[in-house]
Amino acid sequence: MADTLTRLDVSPSALYALVIAVVATAALTPMMMRVAWRLGVVDKPGGRRIHDRPIPLLGGVAILLGIVAAVLPNLDVDERYRLIVIGAALICLLGAVDDRVGLPPLVKLAGQIACAAIPVAGGMTIDGITVPFVEPSAVSFGLLAYPLTIVFIVAVTNVVNLADGMDGLAAGVCAISALTFAILALSLGRISAGVLAAAICGACLGFLPWNFNPARVFMGDSGALVLGFLLACVSIQGVMKTAAALALVFPLVVLLVPILDTGFVILKRVRAGRSIASADRSHFHHRLLRVGYSQRQACLLLYAWSGVLAAFALAVRLFPYRTDGDWNLWPTVGLTLFGLGALWVTWYVVTALELVKYRHLRRLGLARAGAAADDAPVPRPFARRRT
Repeated sequence: MADTLTRLDVSPSALYALVIAVVATAALTPMMMRVAWRLGVVDKPGGRRIHDRPIPLLGGVAILLGIVAAVLPNLDVDERYRLIVIGAALICLLGAVDDRVGLPPLVKLAGQIACAAIPVAGGMTIDGITVPFVEPSAVSFGLLAYPLTIVFIVAVTNVVNLADGMDGLAAGVCAISALTFAILALSLGRISAGVLAAAICGACLGFLPWNFNPARVFMGDSGALVLGFLLACVSIQGVMKTAAALALVFPLVVLLVPILDTGFVILKRVRAGRSIASADRSHFHHRLLRVGYSQRQACLLLYAWSGVLAAFALAVRLFPYRTDGDWNLWPTVGLTLFGLGALWVTWYVVTALELVKYRHLRRLGLARAGAAADDAPVPRPFARRRT
């Protein structure tokens, strides 16, 4: 525990990166808003969208530039981080093109795979996992490490992209996730990964004043793809490249909210016989709006949920619940209670989202009504008004 805190204390570069990213992104965002208006890169209302006037996109370009400005002094430390930034720049370009002209899903997927392959080719791979209570505990992926890492990066990229559906949602959740990854990485002595994660957090915080409801700019695919891509990379470099048995669990817990959101949405579309790339209103934020929450309330609830899960991940890493292989009673009890609390919060939110209503719908013979609700428009009182 003391060693962990010492590592955190000697990493001021992460704090500098966070501050620089906040300031740079906050300053660059209005510039990119003007560029978006001039180029016609605008998100128009209609369909499943919950805004009622055109909003400029390309906020993601400001986010990327803010991150690059913050980590630029550290790019000469490790070739892999230069490749991560190159991949992020290319995936930002891919997202910007999609924001402007709309790319077919397969083209976007191919582009994401190509971008993910850049840092992977430079050696950023998930080499294996550690399985507790099993001998030998380390399981090596061998050559499979390359395709598995690409799949992981693309999956996280799309998880974040699919979660970007409401003012401030993706930026806030990614800020919480990035800050958590920064602390985890620094506690493990992975300074470069911690600095990059801190920069991601700072960029999201600098963007939020422009993006929180009522939003004046959207990050678009150029931002959502970048954030997902970079969060995947820092989770690999900062957390998963360790011998810790929980290394694989940390990213799953930290990103559980968007992962669950994506999982439920895909499952529902598959069961309905629709393409997983099709658009509907079955995301968590749509469901919160439908049961009566305002946009701000829904966003803050999802922030709180993400925050509780992130805090639990940090507690698992930082609590001194074991010393020299022996369990410490009270820290273990505290961590267990914390975990049960996080589980309760998850259950509460899932209940609030009406994801457990299907048993009652089937009992009443209204299963189709539940499916139809996901394609229905959100009531106008919850749509954002003109300002």
